[in-house]
Amino acid sequence: MAIKGIHKESKGTIAVATILTLAVAIPSYLYIPYTWILAIIALVLIGFNYMVWQFFRVPVRNFLTDDNTVACPSDGKVVVIENTFEKEFLKEDCTMVSIFMSPLNVHINWFPIAGKVIYTKYHKGKFLVAFNPKSSELNERNTVAVESQSGQKVLFRQIAGAVARRICWYTKEGDAAKQGQEFGFIKFGSRVDIFLPKSAQIKVNLEQKVTGGETVLATL
Repeated sequence: MAIKGIHKESKGTIAVATILTLAVAIPSYLYIPYTWILAIIALVLIGFNYMVWQFFRVPVRNFLTDDNTVACPSDGKVVVIENTFEKEFLKEDCTMVSIFMSPLNVHINWFPIAGKVIYTKYHKGKFLVAFNPKSSELNERNTVAVESQSGQKVLFRQIAGAVARRICWYTKEGDAAKQGQEFGFIKFGSRVDIFLPKSAQIKVNLEQKVTGGETVLATL
């Protein structure tokens, strides 16, 4: 995966990781006389810092630009495809697709369609594991809905998991949405639910690994 940079949400976390690394490395170097123990500590610290840095990577992507196509809003694995009633805003029967993001995935969230942001709301909540079906309604979450130029409405929800403790979003009602444009970020493992019109043709399968902005989720 080609990388073009480190995400802006990394600043505080990387600073903490650096302080922790120094807090372990300096006393170890000064007071542990055994080379083999120092080597193990060094490998653990290198691995820890690599995990932190790669979590905030910003990938190079060839984003979809098709008004009739819904792109996956995040990297991850499809864990749910089901018919459901969306009761927060759309208040209608929809097809819901859920994408689980592991700590190894890129955690940027991108607009799945182009149009206008017609709804956004943040909800405080619990931190159940992201693959728990109840997490969609009980966990900390942020909901965004976009209406396309043709009048189709797609709602998507960022959901915090057991490890994720911060949802970031950069959009508000009335904003223009561009397919493939970044609208948010979730730290350290989470889930994104997408609610589509019943007429949408789903193009992904359960357990399929998807790439945000590039994998076709559905056609409208």
